[in-house]
Amino acid sequence: MAAPDKPGIEFPSVLDRAYKEYKRHMKVEDVMSREVAMTPPDTTMADAAMRMGERHIGSLVVQQYGTPVGIVTERDLLSKVLAGGLDLETTKVGQVMSYPLIKICPNLEIREAARTMIKRKGRLGVFHCGDICGVITASDLIREMPDAPETSLVVDEFMTKEVISVGEDETVEEAARIMGRERVGSVIVTRDGNPYGIFTERDLLSTFLARGRPLDAPVSLASSSPLITAPAGISIHAAAKTMAAQHIRRLILMKKKKIAGIITARDLVEAYAR
Repeated sequence: MAAPDKPGIEFPSVLDRAYKEYKRHMKVEDVMSREVAMTPPDTTMADAAMRMGERHIGSLVVQQYGTPVGIVTERDLLSKVLAGGLDLETTKVGQVMSYPLIKICPNLEIREAARTMIKRKGRLGVFHCGDICGVITASDLIREMPDAPETSLVVDEFMTKEVISVGEDETVEEAARIMGRERVGSVIVTRDGNPYGIFTERDLLSTFLARGRPLDAPVSLASSSPLITAPAGISIHAAAKTMAAQHIRRLILMKKKKIAGIITARDLVEAYAR
């Protein structure tokens, strides 16, 4: 006769265990973005930025003579164009795109995709029988990050402790230049010396460049507030769940009511890829 379960203790069901195992072995095709936005290399960065901002996406696959050859991202816009002092209206996508396009198969397990992403340092194009069928980003990967031993690592090991901030009256243009120069995707916006909000590369694209708004506006007009935070010391799985639920790619980590650091979707992918 089987011993009765101890009161107050929950045991995972067969379905729970099966679901966790399924999540651990999910394939790229289960999480990839299937709509692939394309652009030719002679598109201006102004037009590319507008397209990305209007569609709320962070990259365009660059296609030449019907063949995907590279990818241009919001980080290219920040680091190579704005921080480099180039003109959005005259700089072409082909001048700043990342190439060659990193290719993976749709039946690859997502942890292997994470390892490829970190090793090759870029977003991934998913190809089936020689044709592109999707793209996969760090946000795609953390959205389905499994609850497993490899995701129980603590965020403190992977977060960035030196968080860059700007005052609320700083211009959007200068904030973007700082982000590009420092190669970061966001800055904390302060008010009276205290954290007030966050301004990201996606805010730059969607709120300003896609709408043709001047970049001399105060950065506070486009920052997200209040800050979404989590305590330092949580697992990377818990951080991924919070970021996926809030539709954000950066999470501020707090300790004793002060900012201890920031962790990004890419940081979580790097931790998961170990």
